[in-house]
Amino acid sequence: MSWHKDRGPGERRGYHHGNLREALIEAALNLIREKGPAGFTFAEAARAAGVSPAAPYRHFRDRDALIADVAKRGFEAFTRALAAAWQEGNPNPQEAFNRLGAAYLAFASTEPAYFSAMFESGLSLSDYPEVRVEGDRAFAVLRDACEAIIATLPKERRPPPLMMALHIWSLSHGIAALFARGDSARRPIPMQPEELLEAAVLIYLDGLGGR
Repeated sequence: MSWHKDRGPGERRGYHHGNLREALIEAALNLIREKGPAGFTFAEAARAAGVSPAAPYRHFRDRDALIADVAKRGFEAFTRALAAAWQEGNPNPQEAFNRLGAAYLAFASTEPAYFSAMFESGLSLSDYPEVRVEGDRAFAVLRDACEAIIATLPKERRPPPLMMALHIWSLSHGIAALFARGDSARRPIPMQPEELLEAAVLIYLDGLGGR
């Protein structure tokens, strides 16, 4: 059995059953790039995928479930990017920490649709625990990095790892959301976002005596 619709000249061929889920994900990503995660309907996603309005219900109960799948995939890719940048703190925690921040900004720049689905969709994490789990895995990379940095600080100046991770996450995410996006929401600044983040982290670590 294949998924298809009657089509006129020049219309796209419908997707076969095995490709429908991926076609809907790709359609959702394209619509998020154009309109944001809240800017389109389930029917529009079906139309963009070249299938009937009823076809997506084979895989997703509604538009939010489709967005949740996109967000989950985004967090999975995000975690891989952060872990690859951190490289378990090699060759030293400070250098690896700077790479980690650059990777955060690079993801916002190169994957704006995923970034929006992950952080701006307004999904309830209690309704979609799989998204929370993947988001926690990404945050765990940052927390591990903070623990490695904390170990290099004077003992009397070491903050709780969770607190530092939340501080650095806020810095990184704020700069990514404002200045490093790959879409029209990016705001111009007279420097590279990576330079801004690196300077902010240095100032933060200076306050802890760990420059």
